Amino acid sequence: MQYLLPSLRLWLVTFLVCVVGYTALVLGFAQAIAPFQANGSIISANGRPVGSQLIAQDFTSPRYFWPRPSAVDYNGMGAGGSNKSSTSPELTERAKEIVARYGATAGNPIPADLVAASGGGLDPHISLAGTLYQADRVAAARGMAASEVKRLIEAKAVSAAGPFAPERIVNVLELNLALDQLAQ
Repeated sequence: MQYLLPSLRLWLVTFLVCVVGYTALVLGFAQAIAPFQANGSIISANGRPVGSQLIAQDFTSPRYFWPRPSAVDYNGMGAGGSNKSSTSPELTERAKEIVARYGATAGNPIPADLVAASGGGLDPHISLAGTLYQADRVAAARGMAASEVKRLIEAKAVSAAGPFAPERIVNVLELNLALDQLAQ
């Protein structure tokens, strides 16, 4: 009994410092430095949230750009790869379905990022080449000029790491929202 009260006091102090204090400190720092990211990088359209800038969403309509395949079905609760080897019959079958969906041929090869899932399965970006590959389909489905869609793609393409990774990428959700906004 003589150790119970000091133990409870030590537990309470540890709890307040390590759980409450540390959490409040990290949250306060994040809100002060990067509030958009700290709040989930939520993108809104017409005053309502439509998705996160950091998590891929599945788009299936021909009117929209399609993201990379996802091994976790775009479930933001848990990222992960398929852990299938390149000799897996299931992976080969999925790749064949994707290639057929895009209508790729030997003369019109598909960029690899449109066929292969990212390691986490939730990558919201595709390569500039992958986006341009889809431009004609999206333009035709929307009744737009392909050159207009390609101009929008160029405007939305960014170099994620600047000079360290000069290949440009495009956030699929942001591009699709810009297309919807352009149509209005």
